[in-house]
Amino acid sequence: MTTAVQPDHEAVVIGGGFSGIGAAIRLKEAGIGYQVIEEADDVGGTWHWNTYPGVAVDIPSFSYQFSFERRTDWSRVYAPGTELRGYALDLVEKYDLRRHIRFGTRVLGATFDEDAHLWRLETSAGDEVTARFVVTATGVLTIPKPPEIEGVEDFAGPTVHTARWNHDLDLRGKRVAVIGTGASAVQLIPELAKEVSHLTVFQRTPIWCLPKLDGPMPGAVRWLMKKVPGGDLAARLASQAFVEVTFPLAAHYSGVVPFGKLGEKLARKALQEVEDPEVREKLTPKYAVGCKRPSFHNSYLQTFNLEHVLLETEPIARITPTGVVTDAGVVHEIDVLVLATGFKVFESGNMPPFRVTGVDGVDLEAWWDENRFQAYEGVSVPGFPNMFTVLGPYGYNGSSYFNLIETQTRHILRCLERARREDATFIEVKREANDRYFRSMLARRGQQIFWQDSCAVANSYYFDKHGDVPFRPAPTIETTWRSMRFDLDDYRFATLADGGGAGGSDRSRGTVAA
Repeated sequence: MTTAVQPDHEAVVIGGGFSGIGAAIRLKEAGIGYQVIEEADDVGGTWHWNTYPGVAVDIPSFSYQFSFERRTDWSRVYAPGTELRGYALDLVEKYDLRRHIRFGTRVLGATFDEDAHLWRLETSAGDEVTARFVVTATGVLTIPKPPEIEGVEDFAGPTVHTARWNHDLDLRGKRVAVIGTGASAVQLIPELAKEVSHLTVFQRTPIWCLPKLDGPMPGAVRWLMKKVPGGDLAARLASQAFVEVTFPLAAHYSGVVPFGKLGEKLARKALQEVEDPEVREKLTPKYAVGCKRPSFHNSYLQTFNLEHVLLETEPIARITPTGVVTDAGVVHEIDVLVLATGFKVFESGNMPPFRVTGVDGVDLEAWWDENRFQAYEGVSVPGFPNMFTVLGPYGYNGSSYFNLIETQTRHILRCLERARREDATFIEVKREANDRYFRSMLARRGQQIFWQDSCAVANSYYFDKHGDVPFRPAPTIETTWRSMRFDLDDYRFATLADGGGAGGSDRSRGTVAA
């Protein structure tokens, strides 16, 4: 009989953003020993790294929080980034998580030890951490995506990415260039325009910008939520309904919920506030609303009415030590270069964010390259036992990330609790269960808004390298129900001491086609 090797930790959570915090809270409540490994010097994830001027959440604050920790003191309907980071810090303090978090450490690689039924994690500190189970909670809006532009590293002045903002940078009276017009840029550009002497915005693909139903949270509303029984819950339910209609239902059931047409009507009306018809035309997308996530802001479009703000849509040829040169040969002399070029999402270097080696030495990134992005319920991949992902392919349906976190951690805890009941040291989703789920995802995408012809010119990060959109085509209530009711027999549980494990698993790594 083989004796199971005892790892350093029963579970390791990789990432200290809200996904990692949510996973840690549930592991703690279940009495499962854990450690969180976080690259930064504090928690917050997206809200730790993204601190650029104007940063804020893009869905109502009532939805952007855990259902079991509802705050009523948000200063605005859409909370600013500082308050969201404060919320993360408060959760860590309340649930006494900090002493279980290892900061300033990045996981470089994870290898499954088939003989010992554990993961060996290689860290940036040069040591190895072992864990029976691993939960990856690294999110998607943390790893900056640099632009592939000739000479970008040659610029002699300050260069800053929105995800690594330099608050010591004084922009008053400076000539500033912003490359990119995505969600971060939409929030940043109006703020920069207040300080700089001249702002040049380089746009590759325009973004639909809708009015934002934002404003200071009235004191009376906060009082009602605190004092009236169920007041905070009512606010959350109303917010959830708004979020559900405007993205999950509109995106996945576009033929039934024609929000895209209404959204485009509202966006075109907002565009009328741009005074110059030529500039207005440049700011008008050529793709339908929904091909990529629209942005919400109440002053972004009007910023282009200012005399010192220039919209440049000519492609960039190269960057010199003193400026930006377009394909047409126009030279824009600048003092500061701002990169608002987004993040690595469904692509190499972020899916997964580190080297993962599973059963038989199979590399997860290579497996996804060969078989397309897929994961059972967005959580598990066959051939990679004892590893669970909070934001895996076909896990997120477009609602609040907090719904995703609670749904996926519920799924993970059901697996871990069964393993504990059975003394199992090995959990692997069965290939046939994964294939069944993947087929169901592909079969349901016909109603999704992403497959309109015009989406081909949207340059949306929704589309992965395979041409798929690995979002979960389901309403939020279904994702919640599935996390509570999926068949645990879709997983194989084994005990090393009984001779079970990787050696007895189905080594076939086939997949299904569209």
